[in-house]
Amino acid sequence: MASLRCRRDLCGVICIILTYFSVLYADYVVIKYVLLPAYSGSVWCALHGSAFNMILLLLLACHFKAVFSDPGMVPLPDTAIDFSDLRSQSTRINERGCEGWTVCSRCETYRPPRAHHCRVCQRCIRRMDHHCPWINNCVGELNQKYFIQFLFYTGMASLYSMLLVVWAWLWRIRTERDGDPEKDGDETPSKHLIVAHYIILLVESVLFGVFVMVIFYDQLVSIITDETPIEQMRNRVMIKDRGSTSPSSSSSQQPHLPHTRKPKLALLREVFGRGSIFCWLLPLHPSPPSFGGIIYSSLPDYDV
Repeated sequence: MASLRCRRDLCGVICIILTYFSVLYADYVVIKYVLLPAYSGSVWCALHGSAFNMILLLLLACHFKAVFSDPGMVPLPDTAIDFSDLRSQSTRINERGCEGWTVCSRCETYRPPRAHHCRVCQRCIRRMDHHCPWINNCVGELNQKYFIQFLFYTGMASLYSMLLVVWAWLWRIRTERDGDPEKDGDETPSKHLIVAHYIILLVESVLFGVFVMVIFYDQLVSIITDETPIEQMRNRVMIKDRGSTSPSSSSSQQPHLPHTRKPKLALLREVFGRGSIFCWLLPLHPSPPSFGGIIYSSLPDYDV
């Protein structure tokens, strides 16, 4: 399913290629132009190289899981829904206590509470956060953990590479000032080429680092507030509409409130799993959420 989406969405494919190219380029510059010249013959070269490549390995693993994992697609029904009696069926659903269930006219199926339709994936996604072109997939109930991990390790790699580049740059300035002939003789690449790689990597690290940290913060806020960005936008629109209309006409429309009043740690465990907090950093399959579950019928319980 994910591979089919990758073939259809050209923007997503380009973003994935750019992501892997940026990671490989950062590893190339750090190893060849930072660690080997500055830490040659030192144990720090092996330590920094191992730590940086471990971060990149976890980054790529989380990205792979976020790309090819099911975000929480609502299963399609075996038979099409009869839309001729849609209103009466919706009334029966509310009378039976299945509030929150809606009908998607594009998928032609019933979808559970907090599920939304993605125009790119052309499917309804449980607890959809947004469609991210950098993973060419939706961020939903089942792959949000991998997406947040990908953001976290991208921020760590960006910060680590910036520190290494700045330190190597200072080392080169000090070496040139001291006039070490041995170091200058071993330097095969030109000075302009090295500086160009340093600047490109610094710009890449700053841009990606700031970008992913902002999204990382928004993701954590949406989890601990138990409100997805789609629900936040819908609430703002409903509040704005209520302010522009009379109280009597807007009393029937209430903004969406969080479905739970759980502690913040419990809400985080719904996404990252109920195991050890150390496992939150690993791209392992999280335990199923205790609220709502991930296995359900494609049709709500109502009288036909």
